[in-house]
Amino acid sequence: MKLLDTHTHVISPDSARYPTDPIGGHQSEWSRARPVDAEGLLRAMDAADIEQAVVVQASTVYGHDNRYVTETVRAHRDRLVGVYSLDALATDAVDKIAYWQDQGLSGFRLFTTGSTMPGQGDWLGHADSYPAWAYAEAHGIPVCLQMTMEGIPALRSLLERFPKAIVLLDHCARPVLNEGAPYAASKALLDLATFPGVHLKLTNRTLAASAEGQSTPVDFLRTIIAAFGADHIAWGSNFPAAAGTLAELADTARSVLGELSSNEQQAIASGTARRLYPFQSSGAR
Repeated sequence: MKLLDTHTHVISPDSARYPTDPIGGHQSEWSRARPVDAEGLLRAMDAADIEQAVVVQASTVYGHDNRYVTETVRAHRDRLVGVYSLDALATDAVDKIAYWQDQGLSGFRLFTTGSTMPGQGDWLGHADSYPAWAYAEAHGIPVCLQMTMEGIPALRSLLERFPKAIVLLDHCARPVLNEGAPYAASKALLDLATFPGVHLKLTNRTLAASAEGQSTPVDFLRTIIAAFGADHIAWGSNFPAAAGTLAELADTARSVLGELSSNEQQAIASGTARRLYPFQSSGAR
C-alpha cells in the first residue's frame, strides 16, 4: 500500500537561524526529546517506503515563523509540500497568506489547541478572522485546523458563512471514541459531513484513540467513511510528534487500512491528499 503522509514536522538543529517562538509560550516536549530535521525526515520516509509527504509547520516550536518549512519544501519539491502557520486574527493575515503561498507553501494551519495550549481557543470563528477565511475560500486554499470537538460550533458558524472553504481537521478534531460504535459522543463531528469541504486527517494519534475501550480502529474507520466518504479522509503519521519510528507508524496505518476495500485504501492512503495538495506527479520525479 503506497502511503502519502499528510502530517509530518521538521525541527532545525540551527536554533540561531531559526529561534523558537512557540504558540502557547513554551516549546513542546516532543520537539525537545526527538527533533527531526529535513534530511532526517527524508531518511525516515525512505525507511518507511513513503515517497511524498506534507510538512506541517511545528507551531509549538516556531509559531508563525514558517521559514524552515519553506526552505525544507523548496529544497525537496519532488517529495514535499508545506503547510504554514497563520495568525488569522492579525490585520495583515491576508497579506501573510499571499506571501507564504508565493513562497511555495500550499495551505495554512490554525492552531487552537495543543500540547503547549491545552483546551479550545475561543478565538476560532471570531469576525477578525473572516478576511482570511474569505481569501482561502476564494482561492481554494486548504485550512488545517488543530482543534478539539469543543470548537465544532464555531467551525459550523464559519462554514455556514464560507460554505466552499476546504478544511482538514487535524487528528479528526480529537474525538472521544472509547464508547465504541455508533460513536454517539462524536455526533457533532459526523454531522460536519453535511459541509462538502470538510475533510478528516486520520493521524496515528486518532488510530490509537480508536483502539481504546469498546472502540476498534476498523469500527471507527467504517463510521467516518459512511459519513464523509473515503475521499474526504487522509492519513498522516504526526511524525515525530508521535512516538516511534515513521516506519512503525506507517506499518500501523497499513495494517488498519488493510481491512478496507482497495478503493477506500487508495483514497485514505494517498488519493485524498493528492486531490488537496499539489504534489509532483511520478513522472516529474
